[in-house]
Amino acid sequence: MEKKLITSENVGKRLDVFLCETYKDFSRSYFTSLNKNGNILVNGKIQKNGYKLELGDEIEINFEEKKEINAKPENIQLNIVYEDDDLVVINKPQGLCVHPAVGNEEHTLVNALMYRYKNLSDINGEFRMGIVHRLDMDTSGLLIVAKNNIAHINLAKQIETKTCKRKYLALIVGSFRESSGIIEKNLTRSKKNRLKYEVCADFEGKYAKTLYKTIEIFKGYSLVEFELKTGRTHQIRVHSSFMGHPIVGDKLYGVKDNFNLNGQLLTAYSIIFNQPTTNKELHFEIDIPEYFKQVLETLRKS
Repeated sequence: MEKKLITSENVGKRLDVFLCETYKDFSRSYFTSLNKNGNILVNGKIQKNGYKLELGDEIEINFEEKKEINAKPENIQLNIVYEDDDLVVINKPQGLCVHPAVGNEEHTLVNALMYRYKNLSDINGEFRMGIVHRLDMDTSGLLIVAKNNIAHINLAKQIETKTCKRKYLALIVGSFRESSGIIEKNLTRSKKNRLKYEVCADFEGKYAKTLYKTIEIFKGYSLVEFELKTGRTHQIRVHSSFMGHPIVGDKLYGVKDNFNLNGQLLTAYSIIFNQPTTNKELHFEIDIPEYFKQVLETLRKS
């Protein structure tokens, strides 16, 4: 544990800026990760990265040991929906992790991309090559990969400004009271289970907005279209569960399902965005996976 006392020359600086200036061997993303995990305290409390430092503040930093990730190219088959000089649109299967992490360095989408492509954007670092946005491991569907940094910046801006439209289909337990609506609830990491996120007060966590529309109602279940207006971790899964309608097959936020599934019935089936160089609108839609279809057919027969 290392401690720093804030003196007059650092008053008013952002917490993350001060840390990067003080410890130049570490990146801002590293300190963001430390803060997320509760390893940075200001006067004994966790503060946001943008917290403005005050005279006499005491900062405590618990440096986590940096662990190396050794990702290697792997010949993993990819379902490519579209490709040009700037980007690739991939239909990611359920069960494929997007990028390597400590303890999970093999058999990820990035391993497959490293094998197939020589040039990918590196804005998010060596082990997130090309990755503009993520899908959870057990969420299937459309995902954009950037081949260069200029395209990456453009695509990331489209996601940030909501001009990139992402829609999902999910089977939920029960039915929403209103057939369509908006869920606006801030999200934060759970203090009880670090793998989970949870709804929190409006002045805490990160703002999250999800639109929903009921497509089909079954006995005890509903097929629902969700549209992301923000892109928080586990956003649809947490919002739907908070409303009392967890996604079928979701082992983290749901209940035990009756369909012997390997993960949640949630797929990113539609994406609309502008091609970074030509600005032409691109729209892609995919069919839901076969295992998802089989559950729907079972429900329709019953």
